[in-house]
Amino acid sequence: FKQKTAYEITYGDWSSDVCSSDLRAIQTSNLMGDFLMKKLSVNRRTVLKGSTAAGVALSMPTFFHSKAYAANFTNAPTGSSVTLGFNVPQTGAYADEGGDELRAYKLAVKHINGEGDGGMLNTIKPLSLKGNGILGKKVAYVTGDTQTKSDAARASAKRMIEKDGALMITGGSSSGVAVAVQGLCQEAGVIFMAGLTHSNDTTGKDKKRNGFRHFFNAYMSGAALAPVLEKSYGKDRNAYHLTADYTWGWTQEESIKNSTEAIGWNTVNAVRTPLGAGDFSQYITPVLNSGADVLILNHYGKDMINSLTQAVQFGLRDKVVNGKDFTIVVPLYSRLMAQGAGKNVKGIYGSTNWHWSLQDAGSKAFVKSFGQEYGFPPSQAAHTCYVQTIMYADACERAGTFNPCGVVESLEGHKFDGAGNGATEYRADDHQCFKDVLVVKGNENPTSQFDILEVVEVTPRSQVEYDPKIFGGNLGACNAGKA
Repeated sequence: FKQKTAYEITYGDWSSDVCSSDLRAIQTSNLMGDFLMKKLSVNRRTVLKGSTAAGVALSMPTFFHSKAYAANFTNAPTGSSVTLGFNVPQTGAYADEGGDELRAYKLAVKHINGEGDGGMLNTIKPLSLKGNGILGKKVAYVTGDTQTKSDAARASAKRMIEKDGALMITGGSSSGVAVAVQGLCQEAGVIFMAGLTHSNDTTGKDKKRNGFRHFFNAYMSGAALAPVLEKSYGKDRNAYHLTADYTWGWTQEESIKNSTEAIGWNTVNAVRTPLGAGDFSQYITPVLNSGADVLILNHYGKDMINSLTQAVQFGLRDKVVNGKDFTIVVPLYSRLMAQGAGKNVKGIYGSTNWHWSLQDAGSKAFVKSFGQEYGFPPSQAAHTCYVQTIMYADACERAGTFNPCGVVESLEGHKFDGAGNGATEYRADDHQCFKDVLVVKGNENPTSQFDILEVVEVTPRSQVEYDPKIFGGNLGACNAGKA
């Protein structure tokens, strides 16, 4: 696998061709078709006697589905458009990620509505979207600021649902936010397509029937990273963890500890740090005399930029401990974080959900579209949010309804390809997405400001799969809410 060494984009103009129609006629036809089929299947004699009824049944529209969903559900659309809610951190420790998420959401809406070059609509297979919105309705959107705080995120999502009529909520760069908003959406009867959330809990103990996650999780990071770390640093290592003190940090620490201890590493200590701490010096100083020869930073966003930068400033990477060169590991990387940390990331291993240098058709199409729109390559957060918006829209199209329960049924167990990372599945048991996972390393010789991470291994899906029962939880029943 060879990473691209330069990033080139070409700008162009495109025209919009959007058409819309009312879904009510389709819903009525589906309900009538289901009614007729039940009546006509009472017995064979009934069918033979009712030539007129048989004629009606044979002339049922091609969009007839085996199950008709009620037209009475939360924010059921009645006009020519539908509204999606994009709930991202526009302020706080993860604001950089939130900004890229919002860019991707806006691009996805353009493509769904038939604007631009179509991006991944040209590569994802199977796909039922036609470039005329969702079920003929133009897609509109509202935005909110989660502030990287659970309470603020819930309040923002609640406003979108109750005041703006959002049918689906998506976004966030914090697992604490994701878990909180997913619970709200389950209660309200709308779909939640999680944004950037890496905690095992999101599709584990806190999973909900109305929620789905495209992003990978902490278990997968550990499973992908451990073999690479063993090959690079050996079995005899002593690790010290600094961990963001909330659900994501806890589960990542647990997963990385389990994976590294399985290859022979010893965990010296694990210390929790507050989200958005800024100054990590008081947490880094004890590492110097701990006997550890590896520092594992379970931090993300600006916290990772700050803690890594300060660890390097403290001279950790220049130390020799236990006869070994001291090293640092960042289990969850993003291009935005790496760019913020600059030269400090050189040679440091981590994992990522996706990277703009991938050469599959879907990744190349998305990178081209995003680059034309914004002038720089997308992050893994942007990729995740773009794909999840497309998959929600496609699920509605395939189900023939916006009813959340129809969308859930359409997404559960759905398999597709062409979105990057190879063959992909939204597992029905826990609504976790499974695909290949990338192990990356800070590029020693970057060719541009975007060429910060180097993909060193594409870990196959089979290596990161697990029994859904290990993280507990219960999906419960689908909730379609009420009109």
